[in-house]
Amino acid sequence: MHILIAGATGAAGRALIPRLIATGYAVTGTTRTEAKTGELRALGANAQVMDGLDAASVKAAIDATQPDVIVHQMTALTGIDMKNIDKAFHLTNRLRTEGTEHLLAAADGRLLIAQSFAGWPYERRGGPVKTENDPLDPAPPKGIRETHAAIRRLERLTTEAGGIVLRYGGFYGPGSGMAPGGEQTEMIHKRQFPLVGNGEGVWSFLHTDDIATATLAAIERGRPGEIYNIVDDEPAPAKEWLPYIAEHLGAKPPRKVPAWIAKVVASPAAVMMMTSSRGASNAKAKAELGWRPTHPSWRDSFAAGA
Repeated sequence: MHILIAGATGAAGRALIPRLIATGYAVTGTTRTEAKTGELRALGANAQVMDGLDAASVKAAIDATQPDVIVHQMTALTGIDMKNIDKAFHLTNRLRTEGTEHLLAAADGRLLIAQSFAGWPYERRGGPVKTENDPLDPAPPKGIRETHAAIRRLERLTTEAGGIVLRYGGFYGPGSGMAPGGEQTEMIHKRQFPLVGNGEGVWSFLHTDDIATATLAAIERGRPGEIYNIVDDEPAPAKEWLPYIAEHLGAKPPRKVPAWIAKVVASPAAVMMMTSSRGASNAKAKAELGWRPTHPSWRDSFAAGA
């Protein structure tokens, strides 16, 4: 089987390529620039230049490679501005909407597996941990509404076409912002990642190794038209995970900032993430995909120096 990874030079693609090749699949990865094709070949994949926002480029890439399955991992993140999250995600949101449309138009019935997010989009009512049957937030706060709309559109387009949506948790591990030297890790070291308000916002995490194991499971056993939360076994509120990770990184405890101040200096969306977001359950992925995270707890992984 031949797998095309659209957007293969990010953390998800770099984790997935070796796993697919080790399983015996042929892999082609796409990148927007010729300069990055060498990175993909070094991982063992074929490389294809493709602009996910250009319909003709997407069609040409799929026609040239003739994959059996397409995995949509296209993002364009260069950092997160907590004052305007939608601005930081603008290109990624276009890839979630326009890029998904282009992939589906060129796929000609091939299975599309698309990356979504389980980190904070769920409705902020009811229990702290949500399943795929629970609704997404109907009224996201200012600063994150475009991003929510893009996630909804990606998921609708993909499932209506018989594709599979994987809602990943927040990444940590190699290649992520929570890796040594990563943006978020450095913010924690510098005490620039504060604990906001009551810190009761629940987060779900995913080690980059398990991006690969779960995506492989979805390729082999996923049901068309379904959505799966791909997260570890331990959703946790910010007041637990942030001090714990700071301690195991050798950093000072995070500063504490009242919610009203964070709302002014950061954004209402940032306050939501730290005080009222909901985590995600991986029970469906375990039951239907036969998947188990190789890193079941962010807590154990950080204690072991991940």
